Amino acid sequence: MKVRRLLECPASELATYGKQELLASIAGCEGRVMACETIGCIQPLLADVTNAEYAASLGADILLLNMFDVRRPIVQALPKVPVSETVRELKRLTGRVIGINLEPADPQLFRDNDGTLWKMGAGRLATADNARLAADMGVDLIVLTGNPGNGVSNDAIVQALREIHAAVGDRVLLAAGKMHASGIAGEGGEKIMTPGDAEAFMNAGADIILLPAPGTVPGITMEYAHHLIQTIHARGKLALTAIGTSQEGADTTTIRQIALMCKMAGADIHHIGDTGVPGMALPQNILAYSIAIRGERHTYHKMAQSINR
Repeated sequence: MKVRRLLECPASELATYGKQELLASIAGCEGRVMACETIGCIQPLLADVTNAEYAASLGADILLLNMFDVRRPIVQALPKVPVSETVRELKRLTGRVIGINLEPADPQLFRDNDGTLWKMGAGRLATADNARLAADMGVDLIVLTGNPGNGVSNDAIVQALREIHAAVGDRVLLAAGKMHASGIAGEGGEKIMTPGDAEAFMNAGADIILLPAPGTVPGITMEYAHHLIQTIHARGKLALTAIGTSQEGADTTTIRQIALMCKMAGADIHHIGDTGVPGMALPQNILAYSIAIRGERHTYHKMAQSINR
């Protein structure tokens, strides 16, 4: 099946793509795919419009739902639908690829986050059962990663990835990696992701390797990221560079610098985080990042293209 680049693929055609077609559609964009992380379980910025819809309107190709509990799915401002239809309804409204984060978190460590925004729930854990629920709900992408302080180690990601790959690896895209240390002493800076970690994730079944965007974590330079991405591309996998350090709330000049460093490092997917303002990146930063990596033509095309096409 011939696929169109995600840059220009209409919603009706995207809905027919399976895992392999989606991977090819992303790869064909040559580093011009925008992924926006949003939080659906808090009050959305536009009150009666979901943060995911807002991000889609600004040009996001992939909507990554953080803190999404597959056992108790909540997306504020979404029309009332059966719980099992939550993701499919969001796909209907946005016409976008939908992903979620699952966390192989350490109970001894994430307990310290009780009472905070990042408090864990059973439906957010990176288990095979939760991954099956996600796939059954229509999720296209599962990202194994960790929120701040939840105690997610690279070894735990590898173990969870093996189990989830065995359960749903033929149905959904699997990404793995961390945007920051996630509460693990000794896995900060360059040790958040090493070439050895990337190899371990790929061996465990990851289709996409997530690493911190250059300039977001101390020690993650453009050169270091490029070296990691060369390792990833040598195995025929995709690389996702992530802003997960609240710099999604920085000024647009900083965002453009990060975007171009990610592009030069070789990113296939550019991720921008969810805490520029509560629940998503600053809207102007989504737009600035998108224009930096693919220009106004593709950005405005994505914004203007009707989901009914």
